[in-house]
Amino acid sequence: MTDDAGTPKANAPKVADLWTPLRAATSARVGLGRSGDAQPLGAVLEFQHAHAKARDAVHTPLDADDLVAALKPFETITVTSQAADRSCYLRRPDLGRRLDPGSKPALEAAGDGFDVVFVVADGLSATAVQMHAAAVVHAAAERLSGFTLAPVVVARQGRVALGDEIGEALGAKLCVMLIGERPGLSVAESLGVYLTYEPRKGRRDSERNCISNIHGKGGLTYALAADKLAWLAREALRRQVTGVKLKDDVALAAPDAAGLIEDVG
Repeated sequence: MTDDAGTPKANAPKVADLWTPLRAATSARVGLGRSGDAQPLGAVLEFQHAHAKARDAVHTPLDADDLVAALKPFETITVTSQAADRSCYLRRPDLGRRLDPGSKPALEAAGDGFDVVFVVADGLSATAVQMHAAAVVHAAAERLSGFTLAPVVVARQGRVALGDEIGEALGAKLCVMLIGERPGLSVAESLGVYLTYEPRKGRRDSERNCISNIHGKGGLTYALAADKLAWLAREALRRQVTGVKLKDDVALAAPDAAGLIEDVG
């Protein structure tokens, strides 16, 4: 038995204590208790707060100027997709995968023949990108010394496949897309990274690798994410492939990567 805040009452059976270690081991909502035939008020309010944060993460616009400042001293190019605004982006995923024609001249002027291009897109959580993307780019770039890096591309209203067209325009051998992941009710600011060798329009999701759950609430740290990103990037350029064919032996090089590096397909 619990009170309205979800706290076990003094005369509650000892079995209620069994939930404590389970709560410590997961961010899932377990053992919430009840108040009559409903959830305790505290659990209801916490759920509503998490839901509001997830909605905010989806709808909050990307502050591209702030992101560009955080990415210094890297040269940057800001582009947009064909999704004119957030409402269009959410209703038309296909437009978020296509580059706005007005953004192409800036990419063409940057040159081509790069080994790696980092693309940072808002995705479904601009909050995640604002909090984590610049730090991951800086950490990964340090680990990729010796490779030619294109200017970092900041993309508004972008989805993963937008990086294919950007990478193709820059003649990059490898596109590394950092993007806000779909927010959940336990984490609303999780960053994902997608790597695609020889990016071009029409690439399939099975031709990409993904590093997910980069955030500060028990997720992958910046350093560990950068280590795994750099390993995948080097191997992608050496083997000339990404996706399911690159995934198989990652655990041999980094045993702690098991379950954290996967293909999108």
